[in-house]
Amino acid sequence: MWPIDTSPLLLSLLLQQADVSPSHLQHDPYVRVTTEEETPSLLSRLKPEGGVDVYYAHNFNRPANAANFIPGTGTTAKRAGEITINLASLGLSLAPEPVGFKVLLGFGTGAEVVHAAEPEGVATGPEVWRYVQQASLSFAHGPVVLEAGIYPSHIGLESFQSQLNWTYTRSWMGELSPYYQTGLKGTWTVNPKWSVQLHLLNGWQTIGDNNHGLAVGTQVAYSGDRLSASFNTFIGEEGTEGNEGLRLFADVVATYRVTDALRLAATADVGTQHITGGERAYWYAAGFNARYQFIDPVALVGRAEVYRDADGLMTGAEQTLAAGTLTLEVKPATPLVLKLEARYDHSTADVFAGRATTDEGAPVLKDAETLVVLGATAYF
Repeated sequence: MWPIDTSPLLLSLLLQQADVSPSHLQHDPYVRVTTEEETPSLLSRLKPEGGVDVYYAHNFNRPANAANFIPGTGTTAKRAGEITINLASLGLSLAPEPVGFKVLLGFGTGAEVVHAAEPEGVATGPEVWRYVQQASLSFAHGPVVLEAGIYPSHIGLESFQSQLNWTYTRSWMGELSPYYQTGLKGTWTVNPKWSVQLHLLNGWQTIGDNNHGLAVGTQVAYSGDRLSASFNTFIGEEGTEGNEGLRLFADVVATYRVTDALRLAATADVGTQHITGGERAYWYAAGFNARYQFIDPVALVGRAEVYRDADGLMTGAEQTLAAGTLTLEVKPATPLVLKLEARYDHSTADVFAGRATTDEGAPVLKDAETLVVLGATAYF
């Protein structure tokens, strides 16, 4: 999900990792903090942000086209065998008192991948929106915040910005669900632990609309001292004609702080969609993450995941993907995060590019892929 997910679940997760108190969030543009102080000035509410995410990925398949992962995915470490920029971003936000905004622009291999499926049309498409991560207006009134424009998706555990995630590369569940969405979001903070969201959206990770139907998203989130969880849904037309593409999707995310050093996270997805011929396609997935903080700047993360695309709708092939990731994280200085990661992916179909090529020059596909990735992210 991307760029900076401001859902209660991810905010709680980031607080636990950083070991800070909620008072440190008072300058976040989308977190309301009620005080008896005077309303801050316009200039004091402006907050610049930005960063650079650089990586090197070695793929033991040595793919002929230098492409890691499967087509349409790879918002981190997409290119093999070279040092390149995953994401460089720069933005400005204004805390809503009561009106605010956020604009975040970026470029890199991750940005190219995430916008690749934007529908082509008049004044819309990948070329039009390729540099936009977020552009939204917000209005806050008491416990209710309204946000309109392009903003981070409410679905999933992971963010589009690498420094906010436990691992460097993202899970299949993250790659195959929205990082961003376009529409209108209403958030109601019921109390310090519970919140609900309602979204009216153009579609599934699209800025332009590829049909004449809108989508609806919901979230119910709990954020406690140890346990944080959210239940997220999406209902909308994803076909290009009529009602052939009605998509129903549900996502559950939970994190638990076992000790100050050990944190766990679990995710589960299930989706179905009408396809041509009156039939339905189904997909479902589950993942488990564990993070152990050895000392303040060093942590070790493990992730295991299974993604079943029973009818090939989401990945382009009928397959089951299984992945295991081990990540060593080091923070030598406050703005800098280094992640050394080993990852193994296996599929029941041949979907990963290999070194050999066909007579037409396309890579011969294999059923597995092993990566070693070094990522460095600096941000402010």
